[in-house]
Amino acid sequence: MKNLKNIFYTFSLIMLPLLANAQFDGEFIKPRNGKFLLQNATIQTVTKGIIEHGSVLIVNGKIEAVGQNLLAGDAEVIDCTGQFIYPGMMDGGSRLGLVEVNSLPETQDFAEIGQVTPNMQALMAVNPNSVAIPVTRVSGVTTTLAMPSGGLFPGTAALINLNGYTPDQMYAGFKGVVLNFPSSARRSTWDRRSDEDIKKEAEKAQKTLNEIWERATTYHQLKNAKAELQFYPEMDQLSKVIAGELPLLVEVNAAADIIAAVDWIQSKNVKAILMGVAEGWRVADKIAEAKLPVVTGPMLSIPTRPSDRYDAAYTNPGKMAKAGVKVVIRSNDAENTRNLPFNAAFAAAYGMGKEEALKSVTINAAEVFGVADRLGSIETGKDATLFVSTGDPFETKTQISHVFIDGYRVPMSNRHIKLYQEFLERSPGLEKNGN
Repeated sequence: MKNLKNIFYTFSLIMLPLLANAQFDGEFIKPRNGKFLLQNATIQTVTKGIIEHGSVLIVNGKIEAVGQNLLAGDAEVIDCTGQFIYPGMMDGGSRLGLVEVNSLPETQDFAEIGQVTPNMQALMAVNPNSVAIPVTRVSGVTTTLAMPSGGLFPGTAALINLNGYTPDQMYAGFKGVVLNFPSSARRSTWDRRSDEDIKKEAEKAQKTLNEIWERATTYHQLKNAKAELQFYPEMDQLSKVIAGELPLLVEVNAAADIIAAVDWIQSKNVKAILMGVAEGWRVADKIAEAKLPVVTGPMLSIPTRPSDRYDAAYTNPGKMAKAGVKVVIRSNDAENTRNLPFNAAFAAAYGMGKEEALKSVTINAAEVFGVADRLGSIETGKDATLFVSTGDPFETKTQISHVFIDGYRVPMSNRHIKLYQEFLERSPGLEKNGN
């Protein structure tokens, strides 16, 4: 009972400020569906070049037409003169929606107890009402991969669109089982383990991984043979990876570990995506040869080794892309998933180039996650998930004017904007006290 009271008290502390704000926010504007014509913009289609003075017609959540001189009919016309239309940006991995306050355990739902929990679904833990979601989507980031973390197999990640009342409404059509590949590297500069202890722990973790995989393989074989099995949810989920129904998202960062992970993946013959890959630039040719896609980031980080150049993290995506690797960029954050465009901007400035960096957060992500038929570019027939901006979204001076997710026009407001508006012209101001 005491625990219940503590939870209620904590919940009250969180909710009271939100409820108080709601009383003074005025009329609440909901995302709304409809028929829209975005006119007179420069359209960055990503896959089919740039269209000057172009228009995009949105009907029933889809892009019905893209081109010049489109007729409005009964569509609501939005003048985008002097502005740009881009496909919504996709974050290749974050905890957005899985945590609300990092210092408050009650609001964290990205990790489960135990080392082997691949059956735990990140999608079911997503909070559609997270305060950070509106903050993120008004930055042009419309889709994210909700990533569990923790043990060896922490759970199943899910791609979500940042609009909807329930996790199922937000689901964007991709799931993958996460594997934190055994690491032979130091955890941080504060890691005081001896080289021998690090080696022993890595070998032990690798042995555990192989034993679990062998068990999952046996389970899969018995399941295919229609054997009478007691339901084993962990092994049942891993059997879907073995069967090719779900990809394996392999989190790995040190160069030696990347090579080991690539060899392990090839020996198991599974569909996989490399995640993290902080030292991918050291072994880019090996990754390219294996034809494995990479989700890397954040770019806004320090080098993994003291001897590396200051820009090692910034140049990593570009070096892998030039080696022939298909690269997707992630923020690997929660409340700062909104900074995805600037992670891509650093990659663009440090060797990747603007065009390839844009692909890394649009069409590359859509292709790697198997949703390129619906997302990732401005094309007829695709989902109307896009945004309108005053300029290049990788530049901090650029403002996002409109955001559409699945054809819904999303209100350009969030808690940050409301607080800014509230304090911009305070009434009563300081003059009330004679100051």
